[in-house]
Amino acid sequence: MKRRTVLQQGTLVLTLGLSELARGATILAVRVWPAPEYSRVTIESDAALKAKQTFVPSPPRLAVDIEGITLNPALKELVAKVKADDPNIAGIRVGQFSPTTVRLVVDLKLPIQPQVFALAPVAAYQHRLVFDLYPSKEPDPFEAAMAPRAPGQPDPLEELIARHSQLPSSAPLDTTKSVASPAITTRAEAEKDPKSDRSTERMIIVALDPGHGGEDPGAIGPGGTREKDVVLRLAHLLRERINAATVRGNPMRAFLTRDADFFVPLQVRVQKARRVKADLFVSLHADAFFTPDPQGASVFALSQGGASSSAARWMAAKENKADLIGGLNVRAKDATVQHALLDMSTTAQINDSLKLGKTLLGEIGRVGKLHKPRVEQAGFAVLKAPDIPSVLVEAAFISNPTEEIKLNSEEYQNQLADALMRGIEGYFSRNPPLARNNATS
Repeated sequence: MKRRTVLQQGTLVLTLGLSELARGATILAVRVWPAPEYSRVTIESDAALKAKQTFVPSPPRLAVDIEGITLNPALKELVAKVKADDPNIAGIRVGQFSPTTVRLVVDLKLPIQPQVFALAPVAAYQHRLVFDLYPSKEPDPFEAAMAPRAPGQPDPLEELIARHSQLPSSAPLDTTKSVASPAITTRAEAEKDPKSDRSTERMIIVALDPGHGGEDPGAIGPGGTREKDVVLRLAHLLRERINAATVRGNPMRAFLTRDADFFVPLQVRVQKARRVKADLFVSLHADAFFTPDPQGASVFALSQGGASSSAARWMAAKENKADLIGGLNVRAKDATVQHALLDMSTTAQINDSLKLGKTLLGEIGRVGKLHKPRVEQAGFAVLKAPDIPSVLVEAAFISNPTEEIKLNSEEYQNQLADALMRGIEGYFSRNPPLARNNATS
Protein backbone atom coordinates (compact mmCIF):
# COMPACT_ATOMS: atom_id res chain seq x y z
CA MET A 1 0.00 0.00 0.00
CA LYS A 2 1.36 3.39 -0.94
CA ARG A 3 2.26 6.04 1.57
CA ARG A 4 0.25 9.23 1.10
CA THR A 5 1.84 12.50 2.04
CA VAL A 6 0.21 15.86 1.50
CA LEU A 7 1.63 19.09 2.83
CA GLN A 8 -0.01 22.39 2.04
CA GLN A 9 0.31 25.97 3.24
CA GLY A 10 -2.28 26.97 5.79
CA THR A 11 -3.12 23.37 6.61
CA LEU A 12 -1.47 20.62 8.50
CA VAL A 13 -1.30 17.12 7.13
CA LEU A 14 0.05 14.24 9.14
CA THR A 15 0.81 11.04 7.26
CA LEU A 16 0.44 8.04 9.48
CA GLY A 17 2.11 4.65 9.39
CA LEU A 18 0.26 2.17 7.23
CA SER A 19 0.62 -1.00 9.23
CA GLU A 20 -2.70 -2.66 9.73
CA LEU A 21 -4.59 -1.61 12.85
CA ALA A 22 -6.36 -4.32 14.76
CA ARG A 23 -9.90 -5.22 13.76
CA GLY A 24 -10.09 -3.53 10.39
CA ALA A 25 -9.40 -0.02 9.27
CA THR A 26 -6.04 1.44 8.36
CA ILE A 27 -5.60 5.15 9.07
CA LEU A 28 -4.29 6.76 5.89
CA ALA A 29 -3.96 10.42 6.91
CA VAL A 30 -5.08 13.00 9.42
CA ARG A 31 -5.58 16.59 8.34
CA VAL A 32 -6.16 19.70 10.45
CA TRP A 33 -7.66 22.81 8.84
CA PRO A 34 -7.66 25.89 11.11
CA ALA A 35 -9.80 28.84 10.05
CA PRO A 36 -11.47 31.78 11.83
CA GLU A 37 -14.94 30.50 10.99
CA TYR A 38 -14.36 26.94 12.15
CA SER A 39 -11.61 24.35 12.53
CA ARG A 40 -11.76 20.94 10.93
CA VAL A 41 -10.05 17.66 11.79
CA THR A 42 -10.26 14.85 9.24
CA ILE A 43 -9.28 11.22 9.71
CA GLU A 44 -9.05 9.30 6.45
CA SER A 45 -9.07 5.50 6.45
CA ASP A 46 -9.47 2.61 4.07
CA ALA A 47 -12.69 1.48 5.78
CA ALA A 48 -15.55 3.28 7.47
CA LEU A 49 -14.90 4.29 11.08
CA LYS A 50 -17.56 4.15 13.76
CA ALA A 51 -17.37 6.95 16.33
CA LYS A 52 -19.24 8.29 19.35
CA GLN A 53 -18.83 11.87 20.51
CA THR A 54 -19.18 13.64 23.84
CA PHE A 55 -18.84 17.39 24.34
CA VAL A 56 -17.77 18.63 27.77
CA PRO A 57 -18.45 22.37 28.21
CA SER A 58 -16.10 23.13 31.11
CA PRO A 59 -13.32 23.22 30.28
CA PRO A 60 -14.49 22.91 26.67
CA ARG A 61 -13.35 19.71 25.00
CA LEU A 62 -14.66 17.17 22.57
CA ALA A 63 -14.11 13.46 23.21
CA VAL A 64 -14.52 11.11 20.27
CA ASP A 65 -14.34 7.34 20.70
CA ILE A 66 -13.33 5.57 17.50
CA GLU A 67 -14.35 1.95 17.68
CA GLY A 68 -12.77 -1.12 16.14
CA ILE A 69 -9.14 0.05 16.05
CA THR A 70 -6.12 0.07 18.31
CA LEU A 71 -3.78 2.99 18.71
CA ASN A 72 -1.07 3.26 16.10
CA PRO A 73 2.07 4.95 17.49
CA ALA A 74 2.10 7.35 14.55
CA LEU A 75 -1.33 8.63 15.58
CA LYS A 76 0.22 9.97 18.79
CA GLU A 77 2.22 12.44 16.73
CA LEU A 78 -1.00 14.37 16.16
CA VAL A 79 -0.63 15.74 19.67
CA ALA A 80 2.29 17.93 18.58
CA LYS A 81 0.85 18.91 15.24
CA VAL A 82 -1.85 21.42 16.19
CA LYS A 83 -0.73 24.98 15.47
CA ALA A 84 -0.53 27.40 18.36
CA ASP A 85 -2.49 30.01 16.41
CA ASP A 86 -5.42 27.71 15.67
CA PRO A 87 -8.38 29.90 16.68
CA ASN A 88 -10.41 27.02 18.09
CA ILE A 89 -8.19 24.05 19.01
CA ALA A 90 -5.83 24.22 21.99
CA GLY A 91 -4.49 20.70 21.56
CA ILE A 92 -5.34 17.07 20.82
CA ARG A 93 -4.81 14.02 23.02
CA VAL A 94 -5.10 10.40 21.92
CA GLY A 95 -5.08 7.17 23.88
CA GLN A 96 -6.29 3.58 23.97
CA PHE A 97 -9.55 3.89 25.88
CA SER A 98 -10.40 0.19 25.70
CA PRO A 99 -8.91 -2.82 23.91
CA THR A 100 -10.93 -1.98 20.79
CA THR A 101 -11.50 1.78 21.11
CA VAL A 102 -9.22 4.77 20.59
CA ARG A 103 -10.26 7.98 22.34
CA LEU A 104 -9.43 11.30 20.71
CA VAL A 105 -9.82 14.36 22.96
CA VAL A 106 -9.81 17.79 21.32
CA ASP A 107 -9.07 20.50 23.88
CA LEU A 108 -10.75 23.71 22.81
CA LYS A 109 -10.01 27.39 23.32
CA LEU A 110 -13.71 28.27 23.52
CA PRO A 111 -17.09 26.53 23.58
CA ILE A 112 -17.98 25.01 20.24
CA GLN A 113 -20.86 23.35 18.45
CA PRO A 114 -19.28 20.16 17.12
CA GLN A 115 -20.41 18.36 14.01
CA VAL A 116 -18.97 14.85 13.70
CA PHE A 117 -19.90 13.00 10.54
CA ALA A 118 -18.64 10.41 8.08
CA LEU A 119 -18.04 10.83 4.36
CA ALA A 120 -18.07 8.04 1.82
CA PRO A 121 -15.20 7.69 -0.67
CA VAL A 122 -15.19 10.36 -3.37
CA ALA A 123 -12.61 11.61 -5.87
CA ALA A 124 -9.12 10.97 -4.44
CA TYR A 125 -10.40 10.38 -0.90
CA GLN A 126 -11.32 7.14 0.81
CA HIS A 127 -13.49 7.03 3.93
CA ARG A 128 -13.33 10.18 6.05
CA LEU A 129 -14.37 10.90 9.61
CA VAL A 130 -14.78 14.66 10.01
CA PHE A 131 -14.93 16.89 13.09
CA ASP A 132 -16.14 20.41 12.28
CA LEU A 133 -15.69 22.68 15.30
CA TYR A 134 -17.83 25.83 15.07
CA PRO A 135 -17.62 28.46 17.86
CA SER A 136 -20.94 28.33 19.70
CA LYS A 137 -20.81 31.78 21.29
CA GLU A 138 -19.10 33.60 18.47
CA PRO A 139 -21.47 36.41 17.41
CA ASP A 140 -22.56 36.21 13.81
CA PRO A 141 -20.73 39.14 12.15
CA PHE A 142 -23.27 39.22 9.34
CA GLU A 143 -26.20 39.39 11.74
CA ALA A 144 -24.56 42.22 13.65
CA ALA A 145 -23.74 44.02 10.43
CA MET A 146 -27.33 43.84 9.22
CA ALA A 147 -28.88 45.05 12.48
CA PRO A 148 -30.42 48.55 12.52
CA ARG A 149 -28.21 51.27 13.99
CA ALA A 150 -28.93 54.59 15.60
CA PRO A 151 -27.81 57.81 13.85
CA GLY A 152 -24.15 58.52 14.49
CA GLN A 153 -23.26 54.94 15.41
CA PRO A 154 -20.44 53.23 13.46
CA ASP A 155 -21.71 51.20 10.55
CA PRO A 156 -21.09 47.51 11.39
CA LEU A 157 -21.45 46.53 7.73
CA GLU A 158 -18.64 48.93 6.89
CA GLU A 159 -16.49 47.37 9.60
CA LEU A 160 -17.32 43.86 8.37
CA ILE A 161 -16.38 44.68 4.79
CA ALA A 162 -13.18 46.36 5.97
CA ARG A 163 -12.25 43.30 8.00
CA HIS A 164 -12.68 40.98 5.03
CA SER A 165 -11.10 43.50 2.67
CA GLN A 166 -8.01 43.91 4.88
CA LEU A 167 -8.67 47.64 5.09
CA PRO A 168 -8.93 50.01 8.05
CA SER A 169 -12.53 50.89 8.84
CA SER A 170 -11.77 54.45 9.92
CA ALA A 171 -12.59 56.08 6.58
CA PRO A 172 -16.29 57.03 6.56
CA LEU A 173 -18.10 54.97 3.94
CA ASP A 174 -21.89 55.05 3.81
CA THR A 175 -23.05 51.66 2.59
CA THR A 176 -26.74 52.49 2.46
CA LYS A 177 -27.10 56.10 1.37
CA SER A 178 -28.86 56.44 -1.96
CA VAL A 179 -30.65 59.23 -3.79
CA ALA A 180 -33.25 56.70 -4.90
CA SER A 181 -36.19 56.67 -2.54
CA PRO A 182 -37.74 53.24 -3.29
CA ALA A 183 -35.99 50.03 -2.29
CA ILE A 184 -35.09 48.37 -5.60
CA THR A 185 -33.71 44.86 -5.74
CA THR A 186 -33.24 44.31 -9.47
CA ARG A 187 -32.28 46.42 -12.45
CA ALA A 188 -35.43 45.31 -14.24
CA GLU A 189 -37.60 46.78 -11.47
CA ALA A 190 -35.68 50.03 -11.64
CA GLU A 191 -36.16 50.29 -15.38
CA LYS A 192 -39.90 49.65 -15.04
CA ASP A 193 -40.31 52.40 -12.42
CA PRO A 194 -40.24 55.80 -14.16
CA LYS A 195 -39.96 57.62 -10.82
CA SER A 196 -36.86 55.77 -9.69
CA ASP A 197 -33.45 57.43 -9.76
CA ARG A 198 -30.94 54.66 -10.45
CA SER A 199 -27.86 56.65 -9.40
CA THR A 200 -26.47 56.04 -5.95
CA GLU A 201 -23.99 57.43 -3.49
CA ARG A 202 -22.77 54.48 -1.52
CA MET A 203 -20.10 51.82 -1.24
CA ILE A 204 -20.09 49.25 -4.05
CA ILE A 205 -19.44 45.73 -2.77
CA VAL A 206 -17.98 43.04 -5.02
CA ALA A 207 -18.03 39.50 -3.61
CA LEU A 208 -15.03 37.48 -4.77
CA ASP A 209 -15.35 33.74 -4.42
CA PRO A 210 -12.09 31.77 -4.70
CA GLY A 211 -13.32 28.31 -5.63
CA HIS A 212 -12.68 25.10 -3.69
CA GLY A 213 -10.40 25.22 -0.60
CA GLY A 214 -9.54 23.04 2.36
CA GLU A 215 -10.39 19.39 1.74
CA ASP A 216 -11.32 20.27 -1.84
CA PRO A 217 -8.17 21.08 -3.85
CA GLY A 218 -10.08 21.58 -7.08
CA ALA A 219 -8.35 20.56 -10.28
CA ILE A 220 -4.65 19.64 -10.13
CA GLY A 221 -2.34 20.44 -13.04
CA PRO A 222 0.24 18.05 -14.49
CA GLY A 223 2.93 19.90 -12.53
CA GLY A 224 1.03 19.58 -9.25
CA THR A 225 -0.51 23.07 -9.17
CA ARG A 226 -3.72 23.10 -7.17
CA GLU A 227 -6.67 25.12 -8.39
CA LYS A 228 -7.58 26.27 -4.90
CA ASP A 229 -4.17 27.93 -4.45
CA VAL A 230 -4.12 29.65 -7.85
CA VAL A 231 -7.57 31.20 -7.50
CA LEU A 232 -6.91 32.38 -3.95
CA ARG A 233 -3.82 34.28 -5.13
CA LEU A 234 -5.85 35.77 -7.96
CA ALA A 235 -8.60 36.82 -5.55
CA HIS A 236 -6.06 38.62 -3.35
CA LEU A 237 -4.68 40.52 -6.35
CA LEU A 238 -8.16 41.48 -7.52
CA ARG A 239 -9.12 42.53 -4.00
CA GLU A 240 -6.25 45.02 -3.94
CA ARG A 241 -7.47 46.59 -7.17
CA ILE A 242 -11.11 46.75 -6.11
CA ASN A 243 -10.30 48.31 -2.76
CA ALA A 244 -8.32 51.08 -4.47
CA ALA A 245 -11.01 51.90 -7.04
CA THR A 246 -14.01 54.17 -7.30
CA VAL A 247 -16.77 54.12 -9.91
CA ARG A 248 -18.82 57.28 -10.54
CA GLY A 249 -17.50 58.61 -7.26
CA ASN A 250 -18.57 55.52 -5.34
CA PRO A 251 -15.85 53.71 -3.37
CA MET A 252 -15.51 50.00 -4.04
CA ARG A 253 -14.74 47.21 -1.59
CA ALA A 254 -14.09 43.52 -2.16
CA PHE A 255 -15.50 40.83 0.11
CA LEU A 256 -13.91 37.37 -0.05
CA THR A 257 -16.01 34.31 0.69
CA ARG A 258 -12.77 32.71 1.88
CA ASP A 259 -9.44 34.47 2.39
CA ALA A 260 -7.43 31.39 3.39
CA ASP A 261 -7.28 27.67 2.67
CA PHE A 262 -10.47 26.25 4.15
CA PHE A 263 -13.62 24.68 2.78
CA VAL A 264 -16.80 26.74 2.28
CA PRO A 265 -19.99 24.98 1.11
CA LEU A 266 -21.52 26.29 -2.10
CA GLN A 267 -24.71 27.63 -0.52
CA VAL A 268 -22.71 29.37 2.21
CA ARG A 269 -20.75 31.25 -0.45
CA VAL A 270 -24.05 32.53 -1.84
CA GLN A 271 -25.33 33.40 1.63
CA LYS A 272 -22.20 35.37 2.48
CA ALA A 273 -22.56 37.50 -0.64
CA ARG A 274 -26.23 38.17 0.06
CA ARG A 275 -25.63 39.04 3.70
CA VAL A 276 -23.21 41.81 2.82
CA LYS A 277 -25.57 42.93 0.05
CA ALA A 278 -22.98 42.48 -2.67
CA ASP A 279 -23.55 44.23 -5.96
CA LEU A 280 -21.67 41.56 -7.92
CA PHE A 281 -20.53 38.00 -7.31
CA VAL A 282 -17.47 36.69 -9.17
CA SER A 283 -16.45 33.07 -8.58
CA LEU A 284 -12.86 32.33 -9.61
CA HIS A 285 -11.74 28.94 -10.93
CA ALA A 286 -9.19 27.24 -13.18
CA ASP A 287 -10.59 24.82 -15.73
CA ALA A 288 -9.53 21.20 -16.30
CA PHE A 289 -10.26 18.44 -18.76
CA PHE A 290 -9.34 14.79 -19.28
CA THR A 291 -6.77 15.63 -21.94
CA PRO A 292 -4.08 18.35 -21.90
CA ASP A 293 -5.17 19.94 -25.19
CA PRO A 294 -8.03 22.34 -24.25
CA GLN A 295 -6.96 25.86 -23.38
CA GLY A 296 -8.31 29.35 -22.87
CA ALA A 297 -10.46 31.22 -20.36
CA SER A 298 -14.25 30.95 -20.06
CA VAL A 299 -17.00 32.88 -18.34
CA PHE A 300 -20.25 31.26 -17.21
CA ALA A 301 -23.61 32.58 -16.06
CA LEU A 302 -26.59 30.76 -14.63
CA SER A 303 -29.18 29.05 -16.80
CA GLN A 304 -32.70 28.44 -15.60
CA GLY A 305 -33.27 26.00 -18.43
CA GLY A 306 -30.84 23.77 -20.22
CA ALA A 307 -27.12 24.41 -20.50
CA SER A 308 -25.87 26.36 -23.50
CA SER A 309 -23.59 23.48 -24.49
CA SER A 310 -22.67 19.97 -23.42
CA ALA A 311 -19.34 21.33 -22.19
CA ALA A 312 -21.11 23.90 -19.99
CA ARG A 313 -23.38 21.17 -18.60
CA TRP A 314 -20.36 19.00 -17.81
CA MET A 315 -18.56 21.92 -16.19
CA ALA A 316 -21.52 22.78 -13.96
CA ALA A 317 -21.88 19.16 -12.87
CA LYS A 318 -18.18 19.05 -11.99
CA GLU A 319 -18.20 22.30 -10.02
CA ASN A 320 -21.42 21.35 -8.21
CA LYS A 321 -19.63 18.31 -6.75
CA ALA A 322 -17.46 20.61 -4.60
CA ASP A 323 -19.61 19.97 -1.53
CA LEU A 324 -19.12 16.21 -1.87
CA ILE A 325 -15.35 16.54 -2.15
CA GLY A 326 -14.96 19.31 0.40
CA GLY A 327 -17.08 17.40 2.86
CA LEU A 328 -20.53 18.77 3.69
CA ASN A 329 -22.53 17.56 6.66
CA VAL A 330 -25.81 16.87 4.90
CA ARG A 331 -27.48 16.28 8.25
CA ALA A 332 -27.00 19.90 9.31
CA LYS A 333 -30.34 21.29 10.44
CA ASP A 334 -30.33 24.18 7.97
CA ALA A 335 -29.30 22.18 4.91
CA THR A 336 -32.84 22.08 3.49
CA VAL A 337 -33.38 25.80 3.94
CA GLN A 338 -30.00 26.59 2.41
CA HIS A 339 -30.70 24.37 -0.57
CA ALA A 340 -34.08 26.03 -1.15
CA LEU A 341 -32.32 29.37 -1.49
CA LEU A 342 -30.57 28.07 -4.59
CA ASP A 343 -33.89 27.75 -6.45
CA MET A 344 -34.81 31.44 -6.30
CA SER A 345 -32.92 32.67 -9.34
CA THR A 346 -34.61 35.25 -11.54
CA THR A 347 -34.57 36.19 -15.19
CA ALA A 348 -33.46 39.71 -14.25
CA GLN A 349 -30.46 38.37 -12.34
CA ILE A 350 -29.45 36.16 -15.25
CA ASN A 351 -29.73 39.03 -17.73
CA ASP A 352 -27.48 41.23 -15.58
CA SER A 353 -25.08 38.32 -15.15
CA LEU A 354 -24.82 37.93 -18.92
CA LYS A 355 -23.99 41.63 -19.25
CA LEU A 356 -21.29 41.30 -16.63
CA GLY A 357 -19.95 38.11 -18.20
CA LYS A 358 -19.75 39.64 -21.66
CA THR A 359 -17.79 42.62 -20.34
CA LEU A 360 -15.38 40.40 -18.41
CA LEU A 361 -14.90 38.09 -21.37
CA GLY A 362 -13.96 41.00 -23.61
CA GLU A 363 -11.29 42.18 -21.18
CA ILE A 364 -9.89 38.70 -20.52
CA GLY A 365 -9.55 38.19 -24.25
CA ARG A 366 -7.10 41.10 -24.34
CA VAL A 367 -4.58 39.30 -22.13
CA GLY A 368 -5.04 35.64 -23.03
CA LYS A 369 -6.75 33.08 -25.19
CA LEU A 370 -10.49 32.48 -24.84
CA HIS A 371 -11.88 28.96 -24.85
CA LYS A 372 -15.26 30.19 -26.09
CA PRO A 373 -16.01 33.68 -27.48
CA ARG A 374 -19.35 33.95 -25.69
CA VAL A 375 -20.67 33.61 -22.15
CA GLU A 376 -21.77 30.04 -21.51
CA GLN A 377 -24.73 29.14 -19.29
CA ALA A 378 -25.49 26.17 -17.06
CA GLY A 379 -26.94 25.34 -13.64
CA PHE A 380 -24.02 26.32 -11.40
CA ALA A 381 -25.18 26.16 -7.77
CA VAL A 382 -22.79 28.90 -6.68
CA LEU A 383 -24.36 31.40 -9.11
CA LYS A 384 -27.89 31.13 -7.74
CA ALA A 385 -28.11 34.34 -5.74
CA PRO A 386 -31.51 35.66 -6.83
CA ASP A 387 -30.62 39.34 -6.43
CA ILE A 388 -26.90 39.56 -7.36
CA PRO A 389 -25.44 39.46 -10.88
CA SER A 390 -23.18 36.40 -10.66
CA VAL A 391 -20.58 34.86 -12.95
CA LEU A 392 -18.04 32.08 -12.76
CA VAL A 393 -14.66 32.74 -14.37
CA GLU A 394 -12.46 29.85 -15.48
CA ALA A 395 -9.12 31.67 -15.74
CA ALA A 396 -7.40 29.03 -17.90
CA PHE A 397 -7.03 25.27 -18.23
CA ILE A 398 -4.84 24.14 -15.36
CA SER A 399 -4.76 20.72 -17.08
CA ASN A 400 -2.89 22.27 -20.02
CA PRO A 401 0.87 22.31 -19.20
CA THR A 402 1.44 25.67 -20.90
CA GLU A 403 -1.50 27.32 -19.16
CA GLU A 404 -0.53 25.78 -15.82
CA ILE A 405 2.78 27.65 -16.12
CA LYS A 406 0.89 30.84 -16.95
CA LEU A 407 -1.38 30.45 -13.93
CA ASN A 408 1.70 30.24 -11.72
CA SER A 409 3.22 33.30 -13.37
CA GLU A 410 3.07 36.49 -11.33
CA GLU A 411 2.98 38.48 -14.57
CA TYR A 412 -0.05 36.64 -15.94
CA GLN A 413 -1.86 36.70 -12.60
CA ASN A 414 -1.47 40.48 -12.51
CA GLN A 415 -2.58 40.81 -16.13
CA LEU A 416 -5.64 38.70 -15.40
CA ALA A 417 -6.47 40.69 -12.25
CA ASP A 418 -6.17 43.91 -14.27
CA ALA A 419 -8.49 42.51 -16.94
CA LEU A 420 -11.10 41.45 -14.40
CA MET A 421 -10.89 44.86 -12.75
CA ARG A 422 -11.44 46.61 -16.08
CA GLY A 423 -14.42 44.37 -16.71
CA ILE A 424 -15.98 45.14 -13.33
CA GLU A 425 -15.46 48.88 -13.81
CA GLY A 426 -16.81 48.66 -17.36
CA TYR A 427 -19.94 46.89 -16.15
CA PHE A 428 -20.68 49.55 -13.51
CA SER A 429 -19.93 52.38 -15.92
CA ARG A 430 -22.80 51.15 -18.11
CA ASN A 431 -24.95 49.75 -15.31
CA PRO A 432 -24.81 52.06 -12.28
CA PRO A 433 -25.34 50.35 -8.91
CA LEU A 434 -28.94 50.37 -7.81
CA ALA A 435 -30.40 51.60 -4.56
CA ARG A 436 -29.78 48.90 -2.00
CA ASN A 437 -32.77 47.21 -0.46
CA ASN A 438 -32.31 47.43 3.30
CA ALA A 439 -34.41 44.36 3.97
CA THR A 440 -32.25 41.39 4.88
CA SER A 441 -32.82 37.71 4.44
